[in-house]
Amino acid sequence: MLAGAGGAAAAVLVGGLLFGGAVDGRVLPGIPAPGRLTEWALPVVTMLAELVGVLTVGFAVTAAFLLPGDGGSVAAHGWRLLRRATWLALGWAVLSVGLVFLTVSDLLGTPLEGLSRQAVLSFAFSVAQGQSLLWQAALALAVVVVSRAGVSRGAAALTAGLASAALLPPAFTGHAAGAGNHQIAVSSLAVHVLSASLWVGGLAGLLLVRRHRRFADTAARYSRLALGCFTATAISGVVNAAVRLGTWDALWASRYGALVLLKVLALLIVGVLGAAHRSRTLPALRAARPRAFLRLAAGELVVLGAAVGLAVALSRSPTPQPSEGPDPLVELLGFDQPGPITAARLLGGPLPDLFLLTAVVVGIGAYLAGVRRMHRAGHPWPVARTASWVGGLLLFWAITGLGVARYAYVLFSVHMIQHMVLTMVVPILLVGGAPVTLALRALRRPADPQVRGAREWLLVVLHSRYLRFLSHPLVALGIYVLSLYGLYMGGLLGTIMRYHLGHLAMLVHFVLAGYLLFWVLIGTDPGRRQVHPALLTVVHFLAMAAHAFFGFVLLQQTYVIAADWYTAVHPPWAASLLADQRLGAGLAWGLGEAPAVVIMLLLVRQWIRSDEREQARLDRAADRAEAAGEQDELARYNAFLAAAADASRRAD
Repeated sequence: MLAGAGGAAAAVLVGGLLFGGAVDGRVLPGIPAPGRLTEWALPVVTMLAELVGVLTVGFAVTAAFLLPGDGGSVAAHGWRLLRRATWLALGWAVLSVGLVFLTVSDLLGTPLEGLSRQAVLSFAFSVAQGQSLLWQAALALAVVVVSRAGVSRGAAALTAGLASAALLPPAFTGHAAGAGNHQIAVSSLAVHVLSASLWVGGLAGLLLVRRHRRFADTAARYSRLALGCFTATAISGVVNAAVRLGTWDALWASRYGALVLLKVLALLIVGVLGAAHRSRTLPALRAARPRAFLRLAAGELVVLGAAVGLAVALSRSPTPQPSEGPDPLVELLGFDQPGPITAARLLGGPLPDLFLLTAVVVGIGAYLAGVRRMHRAGHPWPVARTASWVGGLLLFWAITGLGVARYAYVLFSVHMIQHMVLTMVVPILLVGGAPVTLALRALRRPADPQVRGAREWLLVVLHSRYLRFLSHPLVALGIYVLSLYGLYMGGLLGTIMRYHLGHLAMLVHFVLAGYLLFWVLIGTDPGRRQVHPALLTVVHFLAMAAHAFFGFVLLQQTYVIAADWYTAVHPPWAASLLADQRLGAGLAWGLGEAPAVVIMLLLVRQWIRSDEREQARLDRAADRAEAAGEQDELARYNAFLAAAADASRRAD
């Protein structure tokens, strides 16, 4: 079955390359050509790397999350899948390195035998496309190591995570990264690649464990995963195709558009097959009739393999060209430079990112589904918590997806507003939603005790020594403060702003660092260290002092932070770079005060309530001691002090 899928992918790849014009064999006078070997080997090796990567991810995900385990370890079928994943990941790393040589040959128009060592090294370490392939090879090698490190479920989950991460670096280069509006193009492509790989790889892993005694339950769990992946693949594919095509006419009038239509057809066919799985073959599996499932799954895998071949052909085929030449500033930012700041422009002109938008939609949807399940079970959930969580995610979407996000790219002052909101306001609202408590109460336990569902994985994380380390107040404070100073004083901001992945990571880190600190300080979810509110108040005071000192230092700066970036994108209507930076420093100093005061008041209230609870405990102990005719704890302590003083006087 896997061989049939590979054959379908190869056949469709060849046809797609010829039809799309990626390999026409023509050599234009004066234009260097890499030769027929590179022309064909590059897409073929790309397809092999993608197929091997998809299988690696699918086998690791099946072993870690779909199959029942054996206590804390994966079971025999899971162990076999991890061993196959080891060899696949090793081949993946080799293919990724091979792609470095083939890509250099293609870009320089030089046959493989004519490449110089300097050209290959320069591309691999200095060009984003080469760096992405090296990152993929490094992550694949990490999969090799971790998959051999042990047979625990945690190691299997880490293997799946590393393999999924290894899929993404090449997605941030190529057509999408070079397109205008790359906030949508790059993120949609990354979502598309990840969801499609989980879908195809999971099906391949499922077929290899079809003789498992609980295969019907495993197939049912995969079916739920496949439904989510189908939805994400369809939406992200439509969005990415719209960005690359530009107009509806290009869909019908270009060969690239024709390939897109073929891919849509393949997606629809697989969607129909998936619906048949859920309605017909899953009940047949439970009735011990596996043949229908295997036939349908084999056909689905062949169609998915053909879709992979189409995807590689599309990545090598030229997209419809715009009528005008590209604007360097648009290529850098992904959008036209915004005009002078107005309220309408800050709140309008959305700049959505599919990663962040997906996180917001899933976060709100999952939370509301949990609240609904609680109410159905007769357990009320505070409206204030729901409002806090939903408000936090909506604010996160607004500050990263509305017009303010455009200005955050070009003005340091607006970037600082975004930073303060993401590190201080959004995390406080999210912590107030108590999402962990809701998840532990709303998520259901799997019928099979050897299966780890979402609730069981959440408990593993909550009880892990890593979370215990991170939730230490001083560690959370250190992460919060070091990320603040390191980004701006360590020269990282300019580099991060140039890469969409770096920019995404920065925004997510802002929220996570703030969430960790405020979860430790005022959170009510389980998993936190139990620390006296007095000590937490001291930690918060230190955070306030570090924040205020950061604003003061920034105000005193005489040089522009990330000057290379802001010089390239600075709008002509804005104030000077240094003046804008000082405005941002003042905003950082001022905007952090109100949330800090709110947190301080909450901590003082916790401190007072803690003392009241302790006094109530002592009073109850005294009442019990009086009723029993005994001394209470305080009386015994006073008697001990009196005896010690009397002994001291006698010694004198």
